[in-house]
Amino acid sequence: MKFNINKITTIAVAAVLIFTFSACSNQKEADRDEHGANEEPKKEEAHEEETSTIATLTSEQIKTVGIALGSVEFKELTATIKANGNLSVPNNNKANATSLYGGVIKTLNVQIGNYVKKDQVIATIANPQFIQLQEEYLTAASKIIFAEQEVARQKELNEGNAGAKKNLQSATADLNSLRTRRASLQQQIQLMGINPGTLSNSNLKSSLAVISPSNGTISNVYAKIGSYIDVSSPVVEIVDNSSLHLDLQVFEKDLPQVKVGQTIHFTLTNNPTTEYDATVFSIGSSFENDSKTIAVHCRVNGNKTGLIDGMNITGIVSLSNVTTPAVPNDAIVNADGKYYVFVQTDKKSEDNHEEGEEGHDHKEGEKSDITEADKTDAKKLNEKKEHKDEKSNVSFEKIEVLKGVSNMGYTAVTFVTEVPKNAKIVVKGAFFVNAKLSNTGGHEH
Repeated sequence: MKFNINKITTIAVAAVLIFTFSACSNQKEADRDEHGANEEPKKEEAHEEETSTIATLTSEQIKTVGIALGSVEFKELTATIKANGNLSVPNNNKANATSLYGGVIKTLNVQIGNYVKKDQVIATIANPQFIQLQEEYLTAASKIIFAEQEVARQKELNEGNAGAKKNLQSATADLNSLRTRRASLQQQIQLMGINPGTLSNSNLKSSLAVISPSNGTISNVYAKIGSYIDVSSPVVEIVDNSSLHLDLQVFEKDLPQVKVGQTIHFTLTNNPTTEYDATVFSIGSSFENDSKTIAVHCRVNGNKTGLIDGMNITGIVSLSNVTTPAVPNDAIVNADGKYYVFVQTDKKSEDNHEEGEEGHDHKEGEKSDITEADKTDAKKLNEKKEHKDEKSNVSFEKIEVLKGVSNMGYTAVTFVTEVPKNAKIVVKGAFFVNAKLSNTGGHEH
């Protein structure tokens, strides 16, 4: 058998080339796999950044959203009893303005809600009987003058044995009777508010004034101009709200824990935003109707603005003097199953620093056309801008807290990390700050 040498040579060369190409391809794939395996973790590591806990807001954002700052307060939120009740004014601080004589209302000087002082004129009443009493008083005064003269004359006659003793006695009796009548009329006129010493035939008064018996606020007006009132019909009702008491209805099982002198925090049932304080001064000794509750009487302390007799309230009876740090309920936000508050801080968020560094990075080996003078001017300009922004921006740090009992719009908190004693916290708008922080964190990658 004969072989073709040229054909054998061609086949050998082709085999060598195929082997060489295969080896190079395998080497490139191995290198690609090796470099790829090393580069991917580096890329992942570059994105694994710590979550930011500082949110920075501008003054305009704070004003627009209505963010309010406050401080951590100490509240008696532990060991308490919740009870309902109402506000009341003792009867000795309520009064009706009445007239001692019947008559027709001529003028009415007050309306519901007006504040009046003691002896202030509430209304005037007209009645012809008033003139008759004054007439009788002036007549009695004239008769007394004549009776005194008659007694003196009878005494002279009796001393000279020219008159009967009986006449002297009769004149003396008449004089005493007139004096009694004048004293009675004088008292009646004084009760009408008229000074008897100023009465004369030319200044008889046809109306009398109804005056306020105490200081207070007009709660009801029963009369109107032209209506007739008598002694049993009050003109107005006056209530002195400065003497408001709190009547708290406490159940039998809780009564042994209530003591005189304890502090009561209460809010109006229809307006729970404002808190008031009261002190227990008396505990009832009988049940109130069929409710099986005992009335606990408390004295309202401090400002009583907005409190009115008869308002319903919700009260918290403090059973101990233990206080705990507390913040308003709106100051706490929930994120990832944990609770946080935002504390004002001087720290700056990382995104502010990163923004300042963007635009100044150059690739290695890349030639820049910026001169040293341009760099210096740009640096000064950036420093001024950052200084201006720092003045108008406010930063808040997200601090984790542990929640406790909640009462009266406040929640007891325990800070996981220590905060400054007089730290300012966001008490209103914390939800917006948390949302701002979440959005900022998303842009950092």
